[in-house]
Amino acid sequence: MNNVWLMSLVSFFTDMGTYMVTPLIPIILASSGPVVIGIIDGLSESLASLLKFFSGRYSDRIKQRKRLAITGYGLSGLGRVFLIFTNGWAGVFIWKLIDRTGKGIRTAPRDALISESGGKNRQGRTFGLHSMMDMMGAALGIGAAYLIIRFNGTDSIGRVFIYSLIPVIIGWLLLFAVKDKKGTQPKKDKIASSQSKLSWKQLNPIVKKLLIVVFLFTIVNSSNSFLLLRASEIGVSTANVLLLYLLFHLTASLLSYLSGSFSDRFGRRGILTAGYAIYGLVYLGFGTVDSSTGLVFLFLFYGLYSALTKGVEKALVVDLATSGSKGTALGFYSMVTGIGFFPASLLTGWLWETFGAGTSFYINGFIAIIASVLLFKILPAKNAEQSFH
Repeated sequence: MNNVWLMSLVSFFTDMGTYMVTPLIPIILASSGPVVIGIIDGLSESLASLLKFFSGRYSDRIKQRKRLAITGYGLSGLGRVFLIFTNGWAGVFIWKLIDRTGKGIRTAPRDALISESGGKNRQGRTFGLHSMMDMMGAALGIGAAYLIIRFNGTDSIGRVFIYSLIPVIIGWLLLFAVKDKKGTQPKKDKIASSQSKLSWKQLNPIVKKLLIVVFLFTIVNSSNSFLLLRASEIGVSTANVLLLYLLFHLTASLLSYLSGSFSDRFGRRGILTAGYAIYGLVYLGFGTVDSSTGLVFLFLFYGLYSALTKGVEKALVVDLATSGSKGTALGFYSMVTGIGFFPASLLTGWLWETFGAGTSFYINGFIAIIASVLLFKILPAKNAEQSFH
């Protein structure tokens, strides 16, 4: 079994365990308010994003991406212990920090290893496969949590947290079968990557514009917890909130590989632009929705947005990176998107509490649509043959 499939299975099991837990967190924190949810989600994600850059760059230097991935996934499992014994926002915050720190350490090295194992002309399909398995694992995790709560009641949330450790441990053990890619980096890129600091001045104009637009989009790409909170606010039961989140992940999983394949053949621009625009329309919909039927369609299209962007963005970053700096480039991209997550979640939470849920979703939706138009203008029709340097 090759690295792409192994790493995809690692993400499958890890996300199964993670998403047995994730959709239940807004329910636990509902009494704390949207601002607290925004602070916990946003701060933990933004702090972890800084690690993604340094971890990716470090993996380019030592060429031992597997070791960093093992450490990162292990931390995520360890953090789950704090969640099992929590009964309030403090325990959730500690878990989130440890879990996201692990994600920060593992993400860029893992993605670089996947890229190196996938083939130069198959980056969209490679990351599409990984996203498909990642989202499928999340869907099964949500389904498992739903069944436990459906037959045992909301008092069984603690039991869900304990059971979530099982797939996380399985995913971590699978990592040991992964092999680091060695001897594939050209000599000239070794020299370049060892000397490069990947500063802003060194980036080519297209990459600079791309990162600015991605950051603008990230500012309004707030935590999914707000979508789940919105569903609860409308009156959807805890069990049915899980089903809506399940629909989102199933949709994203089923379409991710197809989206990646299309981007390899026809270019990334149209697919990414459509993804950003759909996100904006979905958020506008969340501002007006008042029924469970409307929520079904919104979560369905939210899954389509994820399928069109999650793997394709990473493939685009790899297109623009030299072969000796894939980990650094992927880490730089993750840092830019992650840093914006804190102000995005904090802003959404503040707007929600101050002006109501509708206003917060409207503002995010309109800005996302503006970002989609800008993205279409800056990207070439076909995949760019330019690097981060």
